[in-house]
Amino acid sequence: MLSGKNIVMGVSGGIAVYKAVDVVSRLRKLCANVDVIMTRSATEFVTPLTFQSISQNPVTVDIFKEPTQWEIEHISLAKKAHVFLVAPATANIIGKVANGIADDMLSTTIMATKAKVVFAPAMNTNMYNNIIFKENMDKLKKYGYEFIKPGTGRLACGDFGEGKMAEPADIVDYIVQTLTNDELKGRKIIVTAGPTIEPLDPVRYMTNHSSGKMGYAIAKEAKQRGAEVILISGPVNLEPPSGVELIKVNTTEEMHNAVEKHFESCDVLVKAAAPLDYRPVTVSKNKIKKDKAEIEIKFTRNPDIVACFGKMKKNQLLVGFAAETENLIENAKKKIVNKNLDFIVANNILAENAGFKYDTNIITIIDRDGTTTDYPLMKKEDAARVIIDKISVMLNC
Repeated sequence: MLSGKNIVMGVSGGIAVYKAVDVVSRLRKLCANVDVIMTRSATEFVTPLTFQSISQNPVTVDIFKEPTQWEIEHISLAKKAHVFLVAPATANIIGKVANGIADDMLSTTIMATKAKVVFAPAMNTNMYNNIIFKENMDKLKKYGYEFIKPGTGRLACGDFGEGKMAEPADIVDYIVQTLTNDELKGRKIIVTAGPTIEPLDPVRYMTNHSSGKMGYAIAKEAKQRGAEVILISGPVNLEPPSGVELIKVNTTEEMHNAVEKHFESCDVLVKAAAPLDYRPVTVSKNKIKKDKAEIEIKFTRNPDIVACFGKMKKNQLLVGFAAETENLIENAKKKIVNKNLDFIVANNILAENAGFKYDTNIITIIDRDGTTTDYPLMKKEDAARVIIDKISVMLNC
């Protein structure tokens, strides 16, 4: 995803340095080139060799180190960067940059770069809320420097509050979004994800095994490519991707109503959720007691969300999913016609390591004309990339 992108990462001294190792690892797994600059104090927490091993590049610390090649190192790194990330960013380095101080390799290189500079602050909560620090941060924001909001929780010193460096996954998401092509900028994409539930009584409800992982991965990928993303989600145990609008629903009817509210203004509806097709005709006001050998519950059809909007669509793209246990291609092709889909993503939920709950999937994409493309077992994030690639082409991006 980040092949050909150069990220210069500054690491300043704080206990969150250990998280910075994970950030570098994640960026490398996305094929980014990462050059690390460490302050002297940062090396007291983690050795340069650790970052060198993970980044597969020399680590720069000393501004006065004898050069190994005929170039001024801080200038060459400053020019090389597509984005300059500082994580963790202490109050010290932020204060230096805000006041034009360049007295070590990191501060000097930041001052020399024309790339976007992104700080991921990490410090004691009292330091983070100090008026001097706030003024330094506001000053840099005014100049175009960007900040990734820190988390709130128990800090290394034992205090509780704001100041924890953002999680590595969130930092990497921010950088990916900064560097990737905004090919979907100006497009509005609705993604539905997860199961729905239908209550039987105040205690019990029906649902299914959908985890929401596929839908959440699609929402994340679309957002990273610049789209406005509305994620309509049934009950799942997942963190929503950064920057998407999350609408939580429970029942199939609630999911239908949430889609209806935004459908007219959207460009794409990706129907990755697995809503229940039926609901009880009546819901017991009291808990159903087990005082009978058998009970009968009458069911009625829920609205078919994707078919409904297939009838309503004008210029929107409509992408459906077919989770099947038999006759996969035949059933998926019928859905394309019956629900007026532009293409469908089919998967056999009985296949090994595919379908509900797994982090991987085996998908087949079928077009309106019947063209079928099979994909091997892959992570759901990679499958999301395939799906968004196809949507992007169909939108003529």
